Amino acid sequence: MKMIKRIRHPSLWIFLLGLTLGSFGSALLANAQDLFPSKPIRLVTLTPPGGSLDILARTIAQGLTEQMKQPVLVDSKTGAGGNLGVNIVAKSAPDGYTIGMVTVATHGINPSLYGNKMPFNAIKDFAPITLAAELKNILVVNPALPVKSVQELIAYAKANPGKLSFGSAGTGTSQHLAGEMLKLIAQVDVVHVPYKGLAQAIPDLMSGQIQFMFSMIPDSLPHIRSGKLRSIGIASAKSSTLLPEVTPIAEQGFPGFEVAGWFGVVAPAGTPKDIVARFNKEIIKTLGQPEVRERLANMGMDVSTTSPEQFGVFIAAEINKWSTLVKNSGASAD
Repeated sequence: MKMIKRIRHPSLWIFLLGLTLGSFGSALLANAQDLFPSKPIRLVTLTPPGGSLDILARTIAQGLTEQMKQPVLVDSKTGAGGNLGVNIVAKSAPDGYTIGMVTVATHGINPSLYGNKMPFNAIKDFAPITLAAELKNILVVNPALPVKSVQELIAYAKANPGKLSFGSAGTGTSQHLAGEMLKLIAQVDVVHVPYKGLAQAIPDLMSGQIQFMFSMIPDSLPHIRSGKLRSIGIASAKSSTLLPEVTPIAEQGFPGFEVAGWFGVVAPAGTPKDIVARFNKEIIKTLGQPEVRERLANMGMDVSTTSPEQFGVFIAAEINKWSTLVKNSGASAD
């Protein structure tokens, strides 16, 4: 019986060992990816319960829970125009177990508004997953205010300088910038009052603590229909099918006036591409269901999903677009 010759070259041993370990490591990685997720996932959102962003986040969480067979827990972290919650996502482990909602504020307006005070880089610190929904902003007033159009609001503000205040969902939100844009174009002296979400601002508007505000349609629609708020203009080029009687502000003497909102989903930078792709697939599946699309549309949210790459390009374009408005309006985070 011939003896197997002993391998005398150490480099060959190292080569064979590397092949073995490499195959073993690849098998482990593939197995780990097949098992993802193996524990609950946290979805960080940025506003208190009850608002449109919260509703969208919970819709996504429910769909992911059903499809990925693990609980997806919504964690509301409010403050700093959304920066507080988004920063938590940026600083989380890039393992797929923390993802977060982002908005036109955090990934469009705030990079210019906060400048070097931003706790994260809106592009470098995240792995985009998908754009989720786009929303129209509407201008609403307390019914006690004797105005029924944007021109009448401007005339009233000029007759009462410094006496009117407008609310927003927070500094840096699209509602804040819409108010600053109107203030700039109409040259009126009004005071901005930021809140931690529209769900907190609207009660103060109905009670008269503030006199007007821009609001996303889902948040104000029930109160408009009940007569507790009056809608006098919409901040988009076209009317809303939900409120067809409300004339766009662009048609009331302010051509080009358009300030829309949007929501999306991101993961921390460095999250494996296959996990990002999995989230993208499952979120698109959730938001693509006819009953989900209809329910969100009836609340004023238009589902608008993208690939991760498309969302990354969209974010970069939004940051560039809003930097001009922030500069021209003189708005600041202070």
